Order: sequence, then C-alpha cells, then structure tokens
Amino acid sequence: SRPHQLNSHYFSLEHFLYIEIATFEINILNRLHIINQNQTFSSHSRMASSSSSAETKLATAKTILSTAASLAATAMVVRSIAQDLLPHEIQYYFFSGIRNFFSRFSSQLTMVIEEFDGLVNNQIYEAAEIYLGGKVSPWTRRLKVSKAEKENNFTITMESNQEIVDNFSGVKFTWNFHNPRDLNSTLRSEVRSFELSFHKKQRDLVLNSYLPHIVKESKSMKQEKKTLKIFTLQSDHMYYNPGDTWTSTNLDHPATFDTLALDSEIKNFILQDLQRFTRRKDYYRKVGKAWKRGYLLYGPPGTGKSSLIAAMANYMNFDIYDLELTALMSNSELRRLLIAMANRSILVVEDIDCTIELQDRMAEGRLNRASDPRGSQEKQVTLSGLLNFIDGLWSSCGDERIIVFTTNHKNKLDPALVRPGRMDVHVHMSYCTPCGFRLLVSNYLGIKEHILLSEIEEQIEAVQVTPAEVAEQLIKSDEPGVALQGLIEFFKVKKKENEEAAEAKRKQELEAKEKESRVSQEAKSEMKGRKADNDEDINKKGTQVPILRNQVYEAAESNLCTKISSI
Repeated sequence: SRPHQLNSHYFSLEHFLYIEIATFEINILNRLHIINQNQTFSSHSRMASSSSSAETKLATAKTILSTAASLAATAMVVRSIAQDLLPHEIQYYFFSGIRNFFSRFSSQLTMVIEEFDGLVNNQIYEAAEIYLGGKVSPWTRRLKVSKAEKENNFTITMESNQEIVDNFSGVKFTWNFHNPRDLNSTLRSEVRSFELSFHKKQRDLVLNSYLPHIVKESKSMKQEKKTLKIFTLQSDHMYYNPGDTWTSTNLDHPATFDTLALDSEIKNFILQDLQRFTRRKDYYRKVGKAWKRGYLLYGPPGTGKSSLIAAMANYMNFDIYDLELTALMSNSELRRLLIAMANRSILVVEDIDCTIELQDRMAEGRLNRASDPRGSQEKQVTLSGLLNFIDGLWSSCGDERIIVFTTNHKNKLDPALVRPGRMDVHVHMSYCTPCGFRLLVSNYLGIKEHILLSEIEEQIEAVQVTPAEVAEQLIKSDEPGVALQGLIEFFKVKKKENEEAAEAKRKQELEAKEKESRVSQEAKSEMKGRKADNDEDINKKGTQVPILRNQVYEAAESNLCTKISSI
C-alpha cells in the first residue's frame, strides 16, 4: 500500500501549493481591480500625479505574480526530480516534511474520522455517512446512489475523494471522503475515512456542538428511512474489517403479533416484557446488569417460533442477526462476530439443541494452526464461550440487545444455558389451541362465526395439531365451508395417525419391558446355577464344616442381578 500512500502525499502537496498560489494570485488581482476603480473615480486634475503611483503598484503586482509562478514551476521540478532520483522511503519522509512545513502557516485544522475504532464501529463515522447523504454541495461532482428492491428510499453516499461543504451556526465545514478500497477491490483491510476541515478557532464548536448535532440528526434520519435487515455470517471475511463479517438482506417478513396464532395471555405478556425492556436502560445500569434480554422459545416444530421472532423484530424495529454456530471455528470467532453486531438488534440461534454439540473442550488436545487460521483448526465453540457472551464479561459490549434461542427439545439443553439471567423468559410454543384457531380462521378466511367452528374447537383439543398444519388446511380453499370441512377430515386422519403412533409406542415400551424381564430371569437362573455348582463341589470334597453365608456377598450378588437386568 506504500505507492498509494506516496501518490496520496504527492497529490496533497501539489494540491496544497496550487491552492496557496491561486489564493495569493486572486488577492493580487483583487487589489489591482481596486486600484483600477480608484483610478476611474479620481479626478482628471490628479491623473498625472497618480498615474506614476499606479504604474508602480502594477509593476509590483507583476513581479509578485512572476515570483509565484516561478515558485510553482520550481515545486513541480523539485517533485519530478525527487520522484525520479530519491528512493520511495526517502520520498515519503521528504514530502511529508515539506507538507508539515507549509501546514504550519495554514489556519485550517483537519480531523480524520475512520470507519472503525479498534474492533467496533466508529459511531461518528456512521453518523457522518448518514448525515452527509442528505447534503449536496456545489463542489460535489460524484455521488453514489443505490436502492434495494424492497426499499422505498434511495441511499446516497459520497464517492471517494469528493468534497461536501456544510454550514453550521454560520461556520463553513468541509468534508472529504477517502476510500482506499476503490484503488484495489482486494484490499478489504483498508479503512475508509472522512476528513473534516475547518478553521482552528472553531475546534470547540466542532467537539461540543457540531459533532453531537450530526449524531443526533443521523439517528432521526436513520429511523425515518430504516428498512429492517437480516444479517448472516460472511465467513470469507472473518479476519478482515469487523464490518465485513456480516452480510445483510432486507427483512420483509409480514408476521406481527396480530397474526400470530398464540394465546392472548402469552402475546400480552411478551409485548409488555418488550416494552418494559426498552425503557429501562437506567434501571439496568443501576442494578449492575448488561442491557439485554434473553428469550427461550421451545416446542414442537411448526408452532410458530420463527414467526414470533419476526413479529418481535417488526414490533421493536430491530434488525435480526442469524447466527449459525456450526460455521464458527473457535470462541474468538464468536466474540468477533458478536462485537460487530449493532445495538438495538436481535441475535437468533435456531435449534440450538442440534446446531452444535456444546461442551467444554478445554482439556482436549490442541492442533497447531497452519498458515490459514481457519484451515486446520479444530472446531471448538464451547459452552463456556457462549455463556461468557450471554452473561459474562463480554455481555456488556452492546446495548439494547435481545438474544433468542429456539429448540424442539428443552430437556436436551444444559441447565446452565437456560437459567434466569441468561434466558430470562421461557415461552412454550404449544400445539394449536381454540384461541389460536379462532385467530387463524379470522386471518385466513376472514370470518369470525361459522356453524362448524364449535365442532372443530372441541376436536382441536383432542388432536395434537400445530398452527402450521391448521394454516395449511385453511389456505387450500377460499370458501370457508369447504376449508373448514377439509380441516375436519384432516383431524380424523391426524387422530388416526396419533392413535397408531401411540399404539406403536406402547408396543415398543412393552417389548422393552419384556426384554428387561427376560434378561433379569436369565441372570437370576445363571446365578442360581453357579450356586448349585459351588454347593456340589463342596459336598464332593466331604467338607463337614457348616457354611456361613456372607451377607455382603449376598447383597452384592443381588445388586449385580439388578444391574444385569437393567442392561
């Protein structure tokens, strides 16, 4: 990247000289114009006496202009000679020194605002990017315009090396955007930046008023134009800039709390809990807890867990980050991803019971890393690493975040993962209830009363059917009577399938018990046979000493019989 840096310095020096010389020439020309005006309005009587003075000033101006032109030409010659003869390293320090020398005489101050601050996004950079998108300067020649298919607004951003002038409280501020990635698309590690230039005496105004104004304005602009996004892992860029680890697309999911087939009590509880969470920032800090909330959604497949997550995102206006743990190679990658998340977002790990085998493998052997940091490393996202982010030191790296885990089998999860403080709210997504059925009928068929509804409500409690299965039957016909009659027939088939499944399960359990009993009887018979053989051997030896049974031996023998039967 050094040649790009050098070219940047050449351009900066040349640009600086041109600006200074041009400014100087303009001032001289203005002075000459004033002189000419004075000559025009002077009386003819004083023309002879003032003509010599004007000629003297004009000669002085010509001399100054000639000197300025010579300086410009000399600067260009020096740059050409230095570029041809001096090594690149010396050129870098040489031109940096010249630039620093001339900058001492400048009244301008420049602040550099980079895209990232360590591993996290720079809030001022993000705010400036949004704020400047609504500003168009007369000096701006190039702008970037984009629009996703499902978005309503255009996204306008600055093009690289373009300038925008903004006015605040009567003061002019100049913004320049630098994007090294435009030079080479493969340089993903290069950091983009804004340069804010202003008069030195306005430094306090910038820090105390102008930058806070930009942050505040950008928040309101972002909320007005915000389109919900769903983010997923971009593993190819895991070790580049933090902002490149996630890639997004628009989230246009129609689910709302009004359309969810949940009992009204559950929905009201979740809504109240979300509202209470968003307004308790100061409370969380007062009690010493990170501003986050954990939800565990558990229940059979098809009960609406994913739809509930989408409804939460739409209600809160939060983006969704869909985390696939199996794509990660280590706890450090997990931390890197979670740090790159934005505030006011929902982190989702679906089917966490089967996504990854969460266990602590700290004691297992470690493999040496190859040149590729991801190539040969053993997968080791551990339970302790996940818990550390949910409820450990790393949990405070973001604000106003919601963490959602889903599972079909709650009993398979480690108790440490689902305890209060980590998963604060446990929501059981059960089979369809009469209340949920009424809502589905209203949404899909547009009716609230029908002669078949009472019959179906009686059957729905006896048949274990998910809201997804009910919705699939209702969507088959636009005629309410036909759709409801089809649902009744489906219940009959479903009930028969459930009975057959229950009978098969009963037979399986009965066979298992019979096998257990048979093994136990065989073990007892074997133990009795061994005892008889021992007694016979003793009788053959003619031993007359009475045999006293060892109670410990008998207890151990009985215990072994029990163990064998259980196997």
